[in-house]
Amino acid sequence: MISKKMENMVANSSAIRAMFEEGNRLAGIYGAENVYDFSLGNPNVPAPETVKDAIRELLNEEDPVVLHGYTNSNAGYEDVRTAVAESLNAKFGTNFSAKNITMTVGAAGGLNVILKSLLNPGDEVIAFAPYFGEYRSYTNNYDGVLVEISPDTETFQPKLDEFEAKITAKTKAVIVNTPNNPTGVVYSEETIKKMAAIMEAKQKEFGTDIYLISDEPYRELAYDGVEVPYLTKYYANTVVGYSYSKSLSLPGERIGYLVIPNEAADSEKLIGAANVATRILGFVNAPTLQQKVVKKCLNEKTDISYYNRNRETLYHGLKELGFECIKPEGAFYLFVKSPVADEKEFCAAAKKYNILIVPGTSFACPGYVRLAYCVSYETIVNSLPKFAELAKEYK
Repeated sequence: MISKKMENMVANSSAIRAMFEEGNRLAGIYGAENVYDFSLGNPNVPAPETVKDAIRELLNEEDPVVLHGYTNSNAGYEDVRTAVAESLNAKFGTNFSAKNITMTVGAAGGLNVILKSLLNPGDEVIAFAPYFGEYRSYTNNYDGVLVEISPDTETFQPKLDEFEAKITAKTKAVIVNTPNNPTGVVYSEETIKKMAAIMEAKQKEFGTDIYLISDEPYRELAYDGVEVPYLTKYYANTVVGYSYSKSLSLPGERIGYLVIPNEAADSEKLIGAANVATRILGFVNAPTLQQKVVKKCLNEKTDISYYNRNRETLYHGLKELGFECIKPEGAFYLFVKSPVADEKEFCAAAKKYNILIVPGTSFACPGYVRLAYCVSYETIVNSLPKFAELAKEYK
């Protein structure tokens, strides 16, 4: 018998993955070109050529015993962590050093490391709906309690009045994801400043430390000149989790980092805990080859013009067909209001046209669906006539 906790997790396994697998099944029947799979945030833009060059150079020039061996610290190679810190300092005017950086197995690995380091059983973690559904599992992994803030479906900015009311003496962490999955919304500087002020006041009220965990895999994917605030500048107890999955199109390589600033409460202990958590969670250290690769590619920029063309085409195409959605400012997702209250019914209707979309309940926001537009442009264009047929069912 598997554990009771895992029984529940298996029963509520990711709808995103299930839809992705359904897409593969349908592609085998109808041909991939006739299936419009918007389920998974898997970048379709290839990694920059410099990534390929860096891998070749490292394999040809580095001592393979060293390159593929354990790192001296579970936090990763010191030269890599130094390079990451210096890159962040140049971009954001921060003052990080190697000790503030823990290389991680992607942002997901980083979130698990920091939650393992912070949570006691029963501690509360706040998340703003809609949010990436795995936050539930990550919090549950360490016997924490996820507290949801209901969505503001007008702006999809956090509801700060509800946030303030739901902070308790048990609140240990708050997770924010901006640019946001699934809405593409970027939390404004005004929102971040107000959020920080609320958390500062609550820390004083309860005599506790509340950590702000900024989940940032989409930081570089922002459009129309929108600025994404760097949260360590607004709130001392901030920890940043980053991934190169989207910025360098390396989702399967599982490489990212945590930033734990000196200004964070108990930073020395927290840095030490993250180091040990990396080991005892079984990661041991982040993939060594990929650590060296990203060091060589820190100044690479994502060509977001591919995603932007998809964003504009899909957004305007669906709006013209009568669908309601907020225009995303970042990431590569469109969050569309379902024309019927039960969005799972709408997802089932879409599947009749080989359109695969993810129900909003996966993100704690029923009544909406998510479309990942990190697909080929041809998929976007060819899907619109099928969306037109789908729209006719609701007119």
